[in-house]
Amino acid sequence: MSKTAGHRRKIRPLERLGLDLGPLLIFFVAFEWAGIFAATAAFMVAVLVTLAAGYVIERRISPMPVFTAVLVLIFGGLTLYLKNDTFIKMKPTVLYAFFGSTLLGGLAFGRVFVKYVFAAAFELSETGWRKLSYRWGFFFLALAVVNEIVWRTLPTGDWVKFKVFGIIPLILLFALAQMPLVLKHEVKENSGR
Repeated sequence: MSKTAGHRRKIRPLERLGLDLGPLLIFFVAFEWAGIFAATAAFMVAVLVTLAAGYVIERRISPMPVFTAVLVLIFGGLTLYLKNDTFIKMKPTVLYAFFGSTLLGGLAFGRVFVKYVFAAAFELSETGWRKLSYRWGFFFLALAVVNEIVWRTLPTGDWVKFKVFGIIPLILLFALAQMPLVLKHEVKENSGR
């Protein structure tokens, strides 16, 4: 094997954004054109394609996209097989509840899982990582509750719009709101901390 054949490179931010948002946008467009079941099928295919694209770029598969893909395939498969859109609507609830529980549960056992997600972007003190874990953990649990409320009280079309155009901005705004904490607890290379 040549050196370049096995070479891993980091996914650039715009590539990551495309891989993360691409399936959601495909889901939305397919829903607008052909309804929830076609959108679910398109979403399932798009998630698998982005998982493969991520592997081609990085030569590895991160656990979070794999877990997300598994949930999409399970809940999407149930949606299509049973012709019941409840399952695809529940998928974000399960995903966000899992992320929140994992982050908070990890802290209970002395594990700071958020560090594995953000360590490539910045380095924080242990206090900073713990605070960030609490914040993201509770945020994901809140998203799970919000998704439950939205899909149970609004028509499917409104839920789809919220999923695509509500959740993503909420996550981005929350991430931006964490910048003061990140800057306060960031470990500088030459700081000696």
